[in-house]
Amino acid sequence: MNITVITHFLLYALILNITVLLLWFWGLIYAREAINRLQRKCFKLSDETFDTLHYAALALYKIMIIFFNLIPLIVLYWIEKS
Repeated sequence: MNITVITHFLLYALILNITVLLLWFWGLIYAREAINRLQRKCFKLSDETFDTLHYAALALYKIMIIFFNLIPLIVLYWIEKS
């Protein structure tokens, strides 16, 4: 396995993760009530708790994308070019 294969893998993983993040964000913007109703059947969450949990999870997911996909991808591109 060489650096190019790993770089392509990280690039595809980055695209996939950003797509998941955007779909999740889109779901919270346009289908918030449906998601909230579905989760109320399983958990007793207030609206504020629902918002707090989802936006905190979105922030954590975004940070993980940056640290585990974007930064290694940039470093590998930098190593390939030098």
